[in-house]
Amino acid sequence: MRVVLNAKAGTVHDMGPERVRAIVDEALTRPGTDVDVVVAHGEAMARAISSAARDGYDTVVVGAGDGTVSYAASVFANTEVTLGVLPLGTMNMLAYDIGLPRDLPGALDALLAARPMQVDVGLLNGRAFHGVSGVGFFSQMALAREQLRAQRGRVLGWFMALGKAVARSGRMSIEVEVAGVREPIEAYAALVTVNAFDAPGWHRSRLDGGLLEVLVAEDRGTLARLKTGAEVLVNAWRDKPGIHAFQARRVTIHARRERAWVATDGEVERERVPLRYAIAPGALKLLVPPTAIQWREHDAQAVT
Repeated sequence: MRVVLNAKAGTVHDMGPERVRAIVDEALTRPGTDVDVVVAHGEAMARAISSAARDGYDTVVVGAGDGTVSYAASVFANTEVTLGVLPLGTMNMLAYDIGLPRDLPGALDALLAARPMQVDVGLLNGRAFHGVSGVGFFSQMALAREQLRAQRGRVLGWFMALGKAVARSGRMSIEVEVAGVREPIEAYAALVTVNAFDAPGWHRSRLDGGLLEVLVAEDRGTLARLKTGAEVLVNAWRDKPGIHAFQARRVTIHARRERAWVATDGEVERERVPLRYAIAPGALKLLVPPTAIQWREHDAQAVT
C-alpha cells in the first residue's frame, strides 16, 4: 500500500509531516502489509500517485483535497488499483460521502475496516473526475475561494467568495444536449455531478447510480443570483424557480465560445467547448467503510 499525503494540507502543516507520517504508518501497517508513506506536494505528489502501479502497489491512499483525489481517480479509473482517501483538504466531498470521520485517527480506523467497492466516475472531455464540475458561478466561486484562502477564515472566506462569484458571473447563452435534443438556456450557472447530491449537507445517497445530474440556473438578475448562490452553498436550490434539471449518462453543454473556465472537483481549468460529459459506471475501485454501505434502494456488493 502506498499512502500519498499532501505536504501543504492543513493537518500535515499543523501536526508536522514527520508526526503525521508516523501516525499513518503505525495505523495502517499490519503483518504482511508493506506501507510506503510519501509526504509531498505539487508535481512530486502527482508522480507518487501515478507511479504507484508501476512500483507494484495495488492500493493507493491519498490524503489531500478533492482536486488531488480527482487526479488519483483519473489515474486509477478502469484499472485494478484500489483508491483510498483521507480527508485532509477543505471540502473532502468524496471522503464525507463514504462516511469517513473528519479527524485523522478516526479516518484511519475507518479506512482499516473499509472494503473495495466499484463506484462511478464522470468524464469531462474524456478526463475522469469523482464529484462535481461547474461553469459560470461555480468556476468563479472556486477562483474566488482560491484567492481568499490564505487571507480569511473558512466561514468568512466562503461569504466573501460568494459575493465575488455573484459579481463576476455573467449571463451565458448555453444549450444543454441530452439524447440528441438541445435545450437553450440563458444561464449564469451550470453544475454536472456524478450521481445526484440528493442528501442533506452536499452528500450523495449513492455513488453507483450510473447517471449524471445536470442543474442549470437561469440568469434572473443580480438579486436572484445572490439568492440562488446562497441556496447553492447549502444545497437547497434543486427545486427552486428557474432551475432546470436533467439526468442522463451523456450530456453536452454548448456555448458561443471556444473555451470556458470550468471548476471540476475544486480545480479550475480552461476547457474546450462544447463540454462533453459522460458517466463511467463502476469504473473506480474505492475503499468504503462498511457503515457507509447504505445507499438507498441498493444492496452494494463488495468486490472480490
